[in-house]
Amino acid sequence: MRAATRRSWWKTGVGLALTGLMLFPVYWMVNVSFTRDRDMRASPPHLFPTDGTWDGYRAVLDQQLPYLGTSFLVGLGTVALTVALAAPAGYALAKLQPPGGPVLSFVLLIAQMIPGIIMAMGFYAGYLQLGVLNTLPGLILADSTLAVPFGVLIFTAFMSGIPDELTQAALVDGAGRLRTFWSVVLPVSRNSIVTVSLFAFLWSWSDFVYASTLAGGGEHQPITLGIYHYIGNNNQQWNAIMATAVVASVPAAVLLVLAQRYVSTGVTAGAVKD
Repeated sequence: MRAATRRSWWKTGVGLALTGLMLFPVYWMVNVSFTRDRDMRASPPHLFPTDGTWDGYRAVLDQQLPYLGTSFLVGLGTVALTVALAAPAGYALAKLQPPGGPVLSFVLLIAQMIPGIIMAMGFYAGYLQLGVLNTLPGLILADSTLAVPFGVLIFTAFMSGIPDELTQAALVDGAGRLRTFWSVVLPVSRNSIVTVSLFAFLWSWSDFVYASTLAGGGEHQPITLGIYHYIGNNNQQWNAIMATAVVASVPAAVLLVLAQRYVSTGVTAGAVKD
């Protein structure tokens, strides 16, 4: 009994140490956001902002709110477009079993392996011809390409676990394929919808490659570019940078906490078959 207790405390201690190590950059980000510029290169560095300042957060309120608003619009647009495309595709692959379905699933996996910078260059050439460079719809479409393949795979795995009797009963009652999808399949796919929506929002929220390539010269730029504007050749406003990073991290952290139980179910759906 004592040996088991010692092993339990040892594992807990190691887990706490590793957790603290992984979370230390987050603490340091918060610490630097309150640190004055003159104290930034102190030796040894201050582990606590003893002479703190709110200048970084004032800069966020004065300068970064438009960037935050753009990120919210891009994130919500990406979520809407991703779910609108991925949910029907997942339903078709899971329940309608079209010809070439396994090949399409493999192609979706391959699409996720393409580096973002290569995709960004392709989008740039196309957007330049279409006249949608530096626009919100163009950035939303580009960010959706990160989430749609993932969303299709998640929806396919989840909807494959929906009993066929449920959809067949709807068909017997006179519902068509579209009505069955809208009234039967989607309501029971809440976990997968939340999972796909969360990841789509987080990917668009944290995107820098597409933003800098496709929206770097426009009026509507996301928060990742807002942070980047603080970095120059002769000037690095580290407290403003870290304060912006802290504020930008809050929506993502809140969403992860609220959606945690849905995500754990949505990601593992379809992993075990009867």
